Amino acid sequence: MTRLAKKKGKVVLGAPDGRITPRAGLHLVAKLDKLLSIQDAIDGAGPPIKQRRRGLMLGGVLVALAETMLAGGDFLCDLDHQRADAAGLDLRAVPDIPASTTVIGLGKRFDTVMRATVERANARLVDTAFGLLTEKRRTSLVAQRPTIDLDPTDTEVYGRHKEGSAYNYQGQRAYRPHPAVWAEAGWVLAADFGSGRSDPRPQAPALLARALSALPGGLARPIVRADSGFFDAKLAAAALELSCDYAIAVRRSDSVWRAERKIPDGTWRKTKGMDAEVAECDYVPKGWPTGARTICRRVRVARADLSGDLRSRRRRTIDPNQLSLLLSGEADHAYAYSFIICNLDGDICDIEAWFRQRALVEEKIKDSKLGLALRHMPSGYEPVNVMWMWAALVGLNISSWLQALTGHDATDGRAHGKRLRRELVCVAARVTNHAGRLELHAAPEDHTGSFGDAWRALDTLLAAGP
Repeated sequence: MTRLAKKKGKVVLGAPDGRITPRAGLHLVAKLDKLLSIQDAIDGAGPPIKQRRRGLMLGGVLVALAETMLAGGDFLCDLDHQRADAAGLDLRAVPDIPASTTVIGLGKRFDTVMRATVERANARLVDTAFGLLTEKRRTSLVAQRPTIDLDPTDTEVYGRHKEGSAYNYQGQRAYRPHPAVWAEAGWVLAADFGSGRSDPRPQAPALLARALSALPGGLARPIVRADSGFFDAKLAAAALELSCDYAIAVRRSDSVWRAERKIPDGTWRKTKGMDAEVAECDYVPKGWPTGARTICRRVRVARADLSGDLRSRRRRTIDPNQLSLLLSGEADHAYAYSFIICNLDGDICDIEAWFRQRALVEEKIKDSKLGLALRHMPSGYEPVNVMWMWAALVGLNISSWLQALTGHDATDGRAHGKRLRRELVCVAARVTNHAGRLELHAAPEDHTGSFGDAWRALDTLLAAGP
C-alpha cells in the first residue's frame, strides 16, 4: 500500500538517501491498473505469449512499455534508463521493468493471435472504464451517437532492414498504423498495422466490425467517419450491414468536378464556425448503397495565397478549370473544394460541421505520436513494432482513462503530451517507508494540486470496490 503523506515538504532532488523519484506520477498508473485490472485483462483475454508463466507476461510487457512512454521514453533503451530510478520502481504498475532485449524477444512472438488478444482485452477495459465514469459523463456519451473515426497515419522509418515497411506516396519509407477511435470518448477501440504502401480499404470492414464490438452497450446507432483513404463502397455497405451509418471523404476525380460545376450559385449556404460555403451535389458513384448523398464545401482562395509549388496540396483541391484561370491571371480568386458522401439525414450545414470535428481525432492520433512514441518504430522486426504500436495505443487510452476517471480533464480539457507529464506523471517526490508501507512526500503545489486530486480520486474509486 502506498499513501500520499499529509506532511508536505519541498522535494530536494539528489538527496543523500537516494529516495527521490522524478516519476512519482506513475503510481497513478499503478492505481489505475489496479482499478481496471489492465494487466490481468490482457493476460486473460487469450493464450499466453510464452509457455512458462514466469516473469512478465504480455500484459506486464505492454503496461511497462506504456508507462515508459507516458514518462517520456521514446525508445526501447529507455526501459533500461528508467530501471535506474530505484526509488520509483515500487511505485510503478510494473516494478520489474523488462530489459529492452527481453521486450524484443517477446515482441517477436507478437503474432495475429496476440494482436486479437490485446483487442479483446482493450474492449473489456473500455467497457469497465465506461462503467466507472461519473453519471453525468456517461449520460453525455449516451446522449450522442457514437462516432467511429478511421484515420491511418504514416510513421516514417529509416533503414532498408525494417521488416514490412515500404515507401509511401511521399517517398518515405514508412509503416501505416490504422487506429479506430471512439471520437466522443477519445478512446482507441481497435487497430490494424500495415506498410507505407498498404491500402487501408480492404481490411476496413473487418476493422470497423471489431471497433463496433468494442463499444459499450446502451449507445445509439453508431456512425463511421473516415478520410478519403477509406473511400470505398464496400465500407459503406459494411457499415449499413453492421447497423451503422457512414460519412466518408470523397476522392476528387473528373466525375466529382463535373458534379460540382452543376451546383447552382444560389444554393450555396454559409457553413457553421468557418468562413466557407456548403451545398449538395448530385454525385453518387456507381455501386454505392441507395440513399447516398454528397455534400460539397468550398473555401475562397485568393491568387496571392496560392503556393507556387506544383506539389502544393491546395492546388489539388481547386477545380482544374478555375485553377487555370487563376494561374493565367484571368481570375483573382478561386475555390478549394472538399466532398463528403454519406447516408445521413438532416441539414447539410450540420453534417458538414460535424464531419469537420474529425480534426479532433487527428489531434488524438498526433498525441499518440508526439505524446507517446508512435512517431517512430524502434525495431527491425515487424512483430516488435506492432507490439510497440499497441503499447502506444494502450498508453493513449490509459492517459484518457486516468484523466476521465479523476476529473483532470474537466476544467482545461484533456491534457496531451508534455502537459500530462508535467501535471500528473513526471512529478518529483521523496519516497519513505513507514510502518511497512511506502509514503510519498510531494511538494505542496503537487500535494494540493492536480496530482494530489487525481491520487485521492483514484483512492475513492478503489475504496468503492467493483
